[in-house]
Amino acid sequence: MPAVEDTDVGKLRVVTRDNGAGLSRDLLIVADALRDEHEVSATRVGPHHLFNQLQHRWEQATHRFRDRFDVQMSLERIYPRLLGSAHRNLLMPNPEWFAPEWIDLLPRFDQVLCKTRHAQALFSALGCDTTYIGFSSVDRLMSEVPRQRAFFHLAGRSSAKGTAVVLEAWRRHPEWPQLTVVQSARKAPTNRIAGNVRLLTGYLDDRDLQRLQNAHRFHVCPSEADGFGHSIAEALSVGAVVLTTDAAPMNELVDADCGLILESTPGAPMGLVRRHQVSVAAIEAGVAQALMLDDLELARRGHAARARFLSRRAQFHLQLRAALHVPRDPVPDTLKHPLEASAPVAVP
Repeated sequence: MPAVEDTDVGKLRVVTRDNGAGLSRDLLIVADALRDEHEVSATRVGPHHLFNQLQHRWEQATHRFRDRFDVQMSLERIYPRLLGSAHRNLLMPNPEWFAPEWIDLLPRFDQVLCKTRHAQALFSALGCDTTYIGFSSVDRLMSEVPRQRAFFHLAGRSSAKGTAVVLEAWRRHPEWPQLTVVQSARKAPTNRIAGNVRLLTGYLDDRDLQRLQNAHRFHVCPSEADGFGHSIAEALSVGAVVLTTDAAPMNELVDADCGLILESTPGAPMGLVRRHQVSVAAIEAGVAQALMLDDLELARRGHAARARFLSRRAQFHLQLRAALHVPRDPVPDTLKHPLEASAPVAVP
């Protein structure tokens, strides 16, 4: 079958679940990267089943009077009922959250856009047509904020940030500099924490969080699994020295030139990947290295981190736009179910 000339992408829809966290941020980042050149519709699917059912019925009732989207890009989650609403479907997955039941839906996507080389290898092995595009995050730099030789850990609502092992390492080392931890109250530890740990669990204005990110020279990010790693990317954007896990994709973002790599061991499965645990001993080794860095080396690594963030962001914008215009062999029409035939699905 001849390749389709797809140089004119008009109406583009980006769709994902509105979770108020990483996925919501992904949606804004992708939409903003494309708005200069495309008519972009950002669709947020909520967590409420009844609302989603009503939304689906509205699309069923009105789709005959609306043009289909030229391209639809699904971020992380796959909603089968929406796949018929576009001429071309793209998927930008997070492997650690990829559900087993979605594997059978992969042939319905013309292309899989991969944030990391790790994801590209995984989805290529599943027979997908993959393109590496990278990804980016919000630039959090506030150059006017003074930096201090202290440590920062952004846990948020995630249970895969290695927070427990970080807190345990600080408990064993009261002589270490202060560690500031920002964590959801629902995830916060109930036991007593070390005296050199400042735990923030209440409401934190985004501007205050940004100042904290900039005020700390070291960001401790021993993530167990990541689709991309916003906390790591944001740390790079402020020129911090990042201590992170020596496992993909975390070690794609950070290497010894701009950060410190922490030894890890593979653990339990998570989606298409395995979690990787960093031990207390690995945290201790990383902090010891961090404390030995002089001001000159700290500045050099900070500049390298910032440069890496800017370079990856520019590459992401270019590669994402290019991916939309690459001619591809189309998915056979028999695999593209019309909207009226696709059944509604419950959103967990």
